Amino acid sequence: MVIVAGHIVVDPRQRESYLANCVDVVEEARRAPGCLDFSIAADLVDAGRIAIFERWESQAAVEAFRGSGPSNEQGAAILAASVAEYDVADVRQLT
Repeated sequence: MVIVAGHIVVDPRQRESYLANCVDVVEEARRAPGCLDFSIAADLVDAGRIAIFERWESQAAVEAFRGSGPSNEQGAAILAASVAEYDVADVRQLT
């Protein structure tokens, strides 16, 4: 399993429009083969921060979906980013 997690930073005045433009990406990702979870969400404390969380069955599934990454418009709106991929060796269900 692969987890992609972190955050991006956009101008707080553009956050809602940025998120609105991500709806199609989230829907597409959730339909993609190997996607277990995919979320792009507003941070509750920092008005410019957007949380990223993805869970995939394999690295191959991530790469098949990822393609070239964010659109040019989305990329231009990102002021900073800290997102990483994690290879998960074991999982313990909590619920």
